[in-house]
Amino acid sequence: MTIKKSLKIACLSAVGFVALAAVPKDHDRLFEISKNIEIFTNLYKEINTYYVDDLNPAKLMRIGIDAMLESLDPYTNYISEAQIEGYRYITEGKYNGIGADFAKIKGEVTLIAPYENGPATKAGLKAGDVLMTIDGKEVAGKSSEDVNSFLQGYPGTEVVLTIKRPGTPKELSLTLTREEVNVENVPYSGMLDDDIGYAALTTFTRNAGRNVAKAVKELKEENPNLKGVVFDLRGNGGGLLAEAVNVSNVFIDKNELVVTTKGKVIDWDRSFKTLNKPVDTDIPLVILIDKGSASASEIVSGVIQDLDRGVLVGQRSYGKGLVQNTKDIGYNSKVKMTIAKYYVPSGRCIQGVEYEDGTPVDIPDSLRTPFKTRNGRQVLDGGGVKPDLYLDKGESTKVINSLNSKHLIFDYATQYCLKHESIADVKDFKFTDFEDFIAYLDKRNFEYSTGTEKALKKLKVAAGEEDYDADLAPSFADIQNRIKEAKKKDVYRFQAEVTDQIEKEIASRFYYEKGKIQIGLRNDVEVKEAIAILKDQSKYNSLLKNK
Repeated sequence: MTIKKSLKIACLSAVGFVALAAVPKDHDRLFEISKNIEIFTNLYKEINTYYVDDLNPAKLMRIGIDAMLESLDPYTNYISEAQIEGYRYITEGKYNGIGADFAKIKGEVTLIAPYENGPATKAGLKAGDVLMTIDGKEVAGKSSEDVNSFLQGYPGTEVVLTIKRPGTPKELSLTLTREEVNVENVPYSGMLDDDIGYAALTTFTRNAGRNVAKAVKELKEENPNLKGVVFDLRGNGGGLLAEAVNVSNVFIDKNELVVTTKGKVIDWDRSFKTLNKPVDTDIPLVILIDKGSASASEIVSGVIQDLDRGVLVGQRSYGKGLVQNTKDIGYNSKVKMTIAKYYVPSGRCIQGVEYEDGTPVDIPDSLRTPFKTRNGRQVLDGGGVKPDLYLDKGESTKVINSLNSKHLIFDYATQYCLKHESIADVKDFKFTDFEDFIAYLDKRNFEYSTGTEKALKKLKVAAGEEDYDADLAPSFADIQNRIKEAKKKDVYRFQAEVTDQIEKEIASRFYYEKGKIQIGLRNDVEVKEAIAILKDQSKYNSLLKNK
């Protein structure tokens, strides 16, 4: 079949579909849709036939599709056949591949974290390994997404990787056998002290509710004196709406309204209630949230807040109150599109209404609509869920973010592991060589930008415009030097926070995600605050009462 004939059939099929789906009286809209589909098809055909250079039709179409969907919201996306395994991981928590996360670091595709007991770990791959070739094909210039698609495949098939390992002069060749990789959505649960339990949920993939229920049941069975639970949703970007209902059901009664969805197609509007017997509706509960808690995480935290079932601690959540659904569009590809907004029991929607670079813009409380919880407490819509107890991340966030954005803690941990074949048990391990880390930063010429420097830059521009720059130049130089010295002290000033990050990264190399969470708990300010609230019944109750 010729390209022209394929395009004509596609065009007629699309128009036919629209005709069936359209409202009969909406003739003008139907004509506009049909006309523009025909224009787009003709344009695509003419460019492919007559453009001066050879084109990749699939790539050209992908650019057009992405540009079209980009004009909508950040969550409406095209999922190509090559991306199906990634989509499967997001929804099911499993995929066929080698069990490892990769990222671009200094232009090289670098292994960030091999999964415990996955093919990558079994073959001896380590965090910090740089991927050079896959089955003899060079990966230089390839994106992390391209690399992941190359590494995915049917279970039992083999893939040969060539890697460059820090500290090893020669490249290594390793053969891996692909498997179905299952990623735990509850990587750790345990006791924080004698009577306070903890469980972390990292994503709302399939069986999230069942796994959270199992974790809470085990905490109760193994610890008869359990007085409270800290449930960690920080950094959890969401997932399946059904699992948000199931996770909520762990802590609230059967037949409670959890979420209502409303969209353009009225027949698709739904109300979702809990269906199962809860694990515990009375045990004191603290949920930890932050800016990375989104979507399904916000449903759960919003429900718990609206029903006054527990206390939220941390920072305001992301602000994603939209529901997505996927539709098959042929050739094993899908479109994931926003079909509705969701509303938690108080009636509020927590969706951010403005975006900047794909991120919701903070909305002042004065512009948010008030609603009431079951106990009559005021809560606000729009721009995320506001915690009952806000904890400021503090100035250390800038330093930590800068170190992580430059991958300096990651790279240092790689060097550290070259000198240490093992570390103490995760409960006992402590990083004590901070001066060595400082020396490493000096070698890497660590720098980061501060608000003071940005203000100084603006002042220099203003001085130049008013011809004061020559007179003020010595003062500007003195201020810049003082800022530089102060920035050097910042790493020392936030030594505890930086050390915590280093310990977590090193622990992950030996004890994987579970070890990283465990070691982080002992220095976690938000966890310590949660424990204090759960141990103080009067404070816990006061946070849940109408003020």
